[in-house]
Amino acid sequence: MKRAAIAALALSTTSLVAPRARAQALAEVEILPPPPKEVGFDQNIGRDVPLDATFRDESGKQVRLGDFFSDKPVVLSFAYDTCPMLCNLSMQGLASSLKGINLDAGRDFAVVTVSFDPKDTPERSRAKKQAILPRYGRAGAAEGWRFLTGDEAEIRRVTGAAGFRYVWDAPSSQYAHPTGIVVLTPKGQIARYLFGIEYAPKDLRLSLVEASQGKLGSVVDQLLLLCYHYDPRIGKYGPLALGAMRTGGTLTLLALGAFVTVMIRRDRKTKKQGGGK
Repeated sequence: MKRAAIAALALSTTSLVAPRARAQALAEVEILPPPPKEVGFDQNIGRDVPLDATFRDESGKQVRLGDFFSDKPVVLSFAYDTCPMLCNLSMQGLASSLKGINLDAGRDFAVVTVSFDPKDTPERSRAKKQAILPRYGRAGAAEGWRFLTGDEAEIRRVTGAAGFRYVWDAPSSQYAHPTGIVVLTPKGQIARYLFGIEYAPKDLRLSLVEASQGKLGSVVDQLLLLCYHYDPRIGKYGPLALGAMRTGGTLTLLALGAFVTVMIRRDRKTKKQGGGK
């Protein structure tokens, strides 16, 4: 009986202490505040970015944003060189994501990373580029991925057009900003947004194929674009039932057409053989 009483007492004591311990542990956990309302992406799809905006590239040369637009789509990202963590993660994630698709920066598309800190310098950008490119590891990446710095006014022109909203957070001495990339057409028009630190190869490839305006991609990519649609709420491509039906109908028509062609050729061949006899 004594043992039972002691066990019951221990159990009741534990049940009283456990909630207090959990409450104390929760109180010690740092609850991070939500991001400021000024931070985020406005999806300005269809809007043109200012191609005449002037910057300095990683070598210190003065350039125009439009210098990196020709006949290829462009991936535009924003990151500042002294960012303590998030920018580094997003740049590494972008490099890994680009490595996962069979399109090459420089040959099939261009990548432009614009610093939104006017205090950044070409020297810092060059160091950042040298740290990121090995993770991508593709030939031609040095010319295909450029890093730009500029003054406040020019930076704001580009970030404003792209809908990239950020603020300086004085208590932490860093910028509060979103993460994501903007995919642009060869003429500098915003086509798609992808959000997050890393991007699914399917989403990245399809966004580049769409933005290329028919200059990139295979028949398979075009069929996939019938099956998947871009969801601007989440910045990703999702399956579309109607697209799947269209694809099924297209494949059925192609198969039917091939069958009819084969049968016609076979009939003609038979008639020729009959006439020869």
